[in-house]
Amino acid sequence: MVKKTLGYVELEWTCPQCGTRNPGTAKICTSCGRAQPERVAFEQAPEGKLIEDQETIARAEAGPDVHCAFCGARNPAGAERCSQCGADLTSAEARESGRVMGAYRSEPAAPVTCPQCGAQNPATATRCSQCNASLPRASTAPKSLTQKPSTAPKKGGRKLGWLAILGIGGAALAILAVCVVIVMALIPSREMVGQVQSVSWERSIEIEALTDVRHDDWRDQIPSGVRIQSCTQKERRTQDNPAPNATEVCGTPYTVDTGTGIGKVVQDCKYHVYDDWCTYTAQEWQRVDTATANGSNYDPRWPELRLTGSQREADRAETYKILFQTEKKSYTYTTSDLDQFRACQIGSRWTLRTNALGGVRSIDPAG
Repeated sequence: MVKKTLGYVELEWTCPQCGTRNPGTAKICTSCGRAQPERVAFEQAPEGKLIEDQETIARAEAGPDVHCAFCGARNPAGAERCSQCGADLTSAEARESGRVMGAYRSEPAAPVTCPQCGAQNPATATRCSQCNASLPRASTAPKSLTQKPSTAPKKGGRKLGWLAILGIGGAALAILAVCVVIVMALIPSREMVGQVQSVSWERSIEIEALTDVRHDDWRDQIPSGVRIQSCTQKERRTQDNPAPNATEVCGTPYTVDTGTGIGKVVQDCKYHVYDDWCTYTAQEWQRVDTATANGSNYDPRWPELRLTGSQREADRAETYKILFQTEKKSYTYTTSDLDQFRACQIGSRWTLRTNALGGVRSIDPAG
C-alpha cells in the first residue's frame, strides 16, 4: 500500500501551566512564556489548512525536533548546538514521531465559545477576541479513520438466524453420515452360497467430434489460433504501485505527527489494474454420442462404429452382470473382468461376500 503525501498542517500543543493552546511550531507558550515541555503532546488543530511555506515544510521533512538535555529548549533536527544555552546536542533525544492523529480536518470547524465572556470566536482562535482569555479546543469530536460498528439491529436478522440453523443442521448431518460409514465399515462381511441364474453384458464406445467450445480468459492467456468473440475491461489485480490502465483508490486522508509541531497529511492508496477479459471459441474434441452393444450370453462384442470425417473413437467401457440366487434372495454381482464373467456358467455355485449394505463385494467358486 502506497502512502501519498497530500501536504503539511500546523499542529497545536496546550501549555500545562496556563492551559493556552499554542501553534505547534511555537517553542514557548504565547500566554505565560513557559518553554514547551519535552513530553507535551501535539494535537490536531480544529481546522487543517495546508502549509504553503517551503521552509516550514523542509523543517518537517528533516526529522523530529530534539530537546536540549541541559535547559530543555526545543531545537530542530540536525542542530549541533542548543539555540538557548549553546550545549552540545549530539546526544539529545528526539521527539516521538509517526503517531497517527486521526482523520485530516479540512472543513471549517464550529465556533468556540469563550468560557469567560461568552463571545463566539473562530475555531482556529487561541485567545478570545473580546476579553483575551485563553480558548479551549473546539468541542467537535475529531473524525475517526475507522467507523464504530453500529449497535442497531440489522434488517433480516431472523433470516440470518435461520441460515445459521440450517448450517448447523447440515454440519450435523454430515457428521452423522461419516459415523454411519465408519460403523458400516466395521461390520464384518457376510458369506453365503449362490447359484448363477443368468448373465448379461454391455459394452460401449464413446464417440467424439471436433466442436466449438466457449471459454473465458485474459487476453494474454488465450492460445493462438482461436476466435476471440468479445472482450471487456475487468479488474485483474490490486497492487501498491501505479501501472498502465490502473485506477487509483485511496482511503480517508489522515494526519501523522512528524515530531516538529507540523503534521503530515497522508492517505493510503492502492491501484486496481484492469485488463481485457475475453470470450473465445476453440475447436475441441467433445463427446457427441455413445455406441452400445449388449447381450445375455458369454460372447460379448464391441458395437460397430460408423464415424464421419470429423469424429473419432474415444473411451471404451465394459460391464458384466451375474445374477445369483441364494436360499433367501437373489443378488447381482457386477464386474469388468471378462474371464471371471465367463467362469460364472449358468448353474454353477459361488461363495458370495456381501457388505453392510447388501452389495456383493467378491465371489469365489464354492468348494
